[in-house]
Amino acid sequence: MAMMSRQTLARLLSVLGHPALLMPLAVVGSAAARGAPAAVLQAGAWASGAVAVGVGVYSLRQVRAGHWQHVDASVARERRQLNLFLVLLMGGLAALLLWAGQPPVVAAGLAIGSGVVALAQVLRHWLKVSLHAAFAMFAAGLAWPGVAAVLGLGLLALGVAWSRLVLGRHTRVEVLVGLALGALAAACFQVLAA
Repeated sequence: MAMMSRQTLARLLSVLGHPALLMPLAVVGSAAARGAPAAVLQAGAWASGAVAVGVGVYSLRQVRAGHWQHVDASVARERRQLNLFLVLLMGGLAALLLWAGQPPVVAAGLAIGSGVVALAQVLRHWLKVSLHAAFAMFAAGLAWPGVAAVLGLGLLALGVAWSRLVLGRHTRVEVLVGLALGALAAACFQVLAA
């Protein structure tokens, strides 16, 4: 079997660590590990899936309409539009979950995620924060107190950060700020969950 190239491995890690794929799995896994009732698991899965599908549909529509070059939203204008969409989508879903009577902790993850994207949007004047790295680290923090899950997802977060560097999507500082924002988001979530 031929050795996987560095670029191929980086692309694979970037896809596996994509927020739209990783966060729904982390949310549901975290809730299940905490023994959350089935209704809470379903709400978390529904909300996370809605964000993933919403982002995918929005991004594809932007590309097909000729507004964006690529679904990755790498151009500053595209990223700004995607970030605004994400803030509104996640914040709106968090409010909807609270309105529907779901436990506040279910909405908290979406609200905190919305805050991460909003902060990245504010910082855009100085750097392009790696949201891949931020949400990969956030996912790792959601797994607490499961030590093995935190370590596994933490290693994936580092792999995602490395992939964003290899693929030329971010600088070291942008990746490190992303990891720090993700760790801060996870800490905020754990405080609220406690």
